[in-house]
Amino acid sequence: MTVGAKMKQTLANLKGVQSTLRLYSIQTQDKKAKEAYQEAMEITSEVICDLEQRIKVVEFEEPQYKGY
Repeated sequence: MTVGAKMKQTLANLKGVQSTLRLYSIQTQDKKAKEAYQEAMEITSEVICDLEQRIKVVEFEEPQYKGY
C-alpha cells in the first residue's frame, strides 16, 4: 500500500469515526456525554481538514498518488 493510499484510508476511517461520534451524540440523553461527543467531533473535524490539506500537497508533489 502506498503512502497516498494509506493517507486516504486513514481519512476514510476518520470520517467513519466522526459519523459514529455524531450518532452517539444524537442518541445520548446525558448532557456531559453529548458535550464530550461534540468536542471529539470538533477535534476530529480539525484532523480531517489537516489531513485533507496534506493529501492535496502530497498529490501535488507526487502525482502518482492521485486517484488512489
